[in-house]
Amino acid sequence: MTNASPLQARHGGQILADALRVHGVDTIFGVPGESYLAVLEGLHKYSEEAKFVICRQEGGAAFMADAYAKLTGKPGVLMVTRGPGATNASIGVHTAHQDSTPMVVIIGQVGADARDREAFQEIDYRQFYGPITKWTAEIDSVERIPEYIAQAMQRATSGRMGPVALSLPETMLTSMATVRDSLAYTPVQASPSAADMQGFASRLAAAKNPVMLLGGSGWTKTACAQVANFVGRHNLATACVFRRQDLLDNDHPCYIGDVGIGINPALKTRLDEADLVITIGARLGEMTTSGYTLFDIPTPKVPMIHVHAGADDLGRVYQAEQMINAGVAGFAAALENITIDGADWSATTRANRAAYEQWQQSPPVIKTLAGNGKVKLDLWQIMQTLADKLPRDTILANGAGNFATWGHRFWRYGGLRTQLAPTSGAMGYGVPAAVAASIAEPERSVLCLAGDGDFMMNAQELATATQFGATPLVIVFNNSMYGTIRMHQERDYPGNQVGTGLENPDFVALAGAYGGFGSRVETTEEFGGALEQALQSIKDKRRFALIELTVDPEMITPGRTLSQIRSGS
Repeated sequence: MTNASPLQARHGGQILADALRVHGVDTIFGVPGESYLAVLEGLHKYSEEAKFVICRQEGGAAFMADAYAKLTGKPGVLMVTRGPGATNASIGVHTAHQDSTPMVVIIGQVGADARDREAFQEIDYRQFYGPITKWTAEIDSVERIPEYIAQAMQRATSGRMGPVALSLPETMLTSMATVRDSLAYTPVQASPSAADMQGFASRLAAAKNPVMLLGGSGWTKTACAQVANFVGRHNLATACVFRRQDLLDNDHPCYIGDVGIGINPALKTRLDEADLVITIGARLGEMTTSGYTLFDIPTPKVPMIHVHAGADDLGRVYQAEQMINAGVAGFAAALENITIDGADWSATTRANRAAYEQWQQSPPVIKTLAGNGKVKLDLWQIMQTLADKLPRDTILANGAGNFATWGHRFWRYGGLRTQLAPTSGAMGYGVPAAVAASIAEPERSVLCLAGDGDFMMNAQELATATQFGATPLVIVFNNSMYGTIRMHQERDYPGNQVGTGLENPDFVALAGAYGGFGSRVETTEEFGGALEQALQSIKDKRRFALIELTVDPEMITPGRTLSQIRSGS
């Protein structure tokens, strides 16, 4: 878009609102604050084309902006006020940083005439946000607003994507200026060279037992389709990294599982035995590599090709045999011209696929508890019922906790933009992410899995769901404890539990208070009927629905019970 506004004097808030319109911003998440009233006034004229989603807490708003960006591929825009607003939002900014999610955070700031006095709610955002953003700056001159907003959009979406933050002194926003708008941003990503692709093809052709890993951000449906086509043509075993399981349809015959927490032992063996690991997009962080134990540091024993959009992330931990600085879209497009003649990895890929399918069968903890006559609610069967009743393109959102394992391991993701989850391990992500997904994609089915502790961290955003007509289905796994920490306590300090027990509210009543449907399920047999009622309520009344699952604390992981962990068996 060229200069949309006539050259006339505008206050800073209007200039900023006009700049966001130039860059195609159609949704903003935030909690209003007096520090940026001029921006809200500027947005008023665009109320029909740019939605301001009013959230109930800035942490929830930040998670919504992250989820929106993951789902749409566009930068999530977050607006928060100074001090407490910005600090509340930091959890979502950190999540966006670790997930390489494009986000633009706009923060109100104290007036320039009060700076450096520890004024009311004053923070130096360069210091506060600097370590968890790609770039943090303050706009001191009203004339430079278009420049700064353009730079923020550009930085957030180029190279290794991520969050950027801009603070806006209140006095600057109310100043007048005559200034031209910028052009719309254009993301820039590196592309692989001919030599890069020749080296890639040569190494792959020589491999007898290769594995491909997919991860990171910046993926498009076209790029995913191109990679799926390439691995399909060559019968190349392919896994997705932690909480990026939607990059290859899980029903694809070459998909062999996910690499991260609780990895399938058969997949771990497969990686150990590989003679080439091709990593596309993932930065190979701690969670993906099982605490940096999956590959040797700094030089992996298994030859590796590492493709990543950020040059600074290549060789940072792992010195791959070949490092290619390229965005995933550019690399995926280049794969269209690569054919490895005579390559036949079909036998091992079929075996790996069979191991993945076996890993999805009913797990040991169900058999153990069934043997003791203690399985009232079978979580594996719950996941099967959800998969049977919900559409293939359902968006599954979750936060952090042991409950999430049931979704990661037993749900089959239907392709790009069907998974919203924080690789940072942030609790409280699922509910706001599901609300944002339903707002952005109102015709799609959205499922949120949440533990009881996880749910309570942002349950208030169900009010946002009701206000904006969002209709997620929320499943709350209630075992009355912070399960992950309790698991670690039982493993490291058996029998000595402090700080992990929870006394929860009536989740069904809470759902009703927020304007949604609520139901409690205590047995496997009850779930089908409750799910049918919930889905019918979503359809008929266009409101969210919540089903609380009363979970046996012993069902702490799919592999072992709480008692087994305590006893070390």
